[in-house]
Amino acid sequence: MLKRTISLAAAGAALVVASVAGCGTAAQPIQVNLAASEVLAQAAQKTAEVSSYTVDAVANATHPQQGDGRVQGRMLYQKQPLAVDLTLDTVDMGGKSLPGGVRAVLQGDAVYVKVEALKDLVGSTKPWIKVSLAEMGDSAQVNQYLAQIQQFDLANVTKLVTASQDVTSVGNESVNGEDTTHYSGSFPVDAAVQLLPAEEQQQARTNLAELKDVKFDIWVAADGLPRKLALNGQKEGATLDATLFFKDFNKPVTIETPPADQVGELPKGTTN
Repeated sequence: MLKRTISLAAAGAALVVASVAGCGTAAQPIQVNLAASEVLAQAAQKTAEVSSYTVDAVANATHPQQGDGRVQGRMLYQKQPLAVDLTLDTVDMGGKSLPGGVRAVLQGDAVYVKVEALKDLVGSTKPWIKVSLAEMGDSAQVNQYLAQIQQFDLANVTKLVTASQDVTSVGNESVNGEDTTHYSGSFPVDAAVQLLPAEEQQQARTNLAELKDVKFDIWVAADGLPRKLALNGQKEGATLDATLFFKDFNKPVTIETPPADQVGELPKGTTN
């Protein structure tokens, strides 16, 4: 039961993480394709330099065996020193949900996880569970949280869409009150994953395992940074439709670990 509960939460995080770009549209002249490709390349370069941001995401999925799912949440990200605060308000998978959602904070040498159902199952009196990063190899299920958090890296998710060979300019649109240019296309998952750092490719393949060719939309503002990414993919009856909104680039963020008196350790024997 414990493993199923943690896996449900991790699967929810995976759906949000997999939401890295959006839907496709009509073809444009080749010179527009070239310009659009250059915009994506520049966006990938600029996002690699971003020090912090906030992302709001929602993902809906269907699976012929596992059923329908929905995940909705937000994340604060700080690059140096690395710190992340991830909140999933809604985690519904295959007719099952996690009451209270999921909260995960990564800071320093530890990740803190708050899942109400997990607390009940391990008999903890503390709302939070702390796992040292040095012990993550011995904490297989909790390690999934860290892997999913890492996949939120804006530079990496933007890099995936640069694998597109058919990206086109759709037009100018407003996103949350900001003027942006809308680009649309698709990318092959295998080729896109190979653009990521070697140590992150396997996790990306896992997140996108149910998809083949991914259709995407990306809305880029005048500063060259994406304000919205949307994804639509399917394979053998499984579908994923997800959208991310990015904001507050390079603004100071405050990511705090939970108070010490609210944190317990994950009991031995519950991590495998």
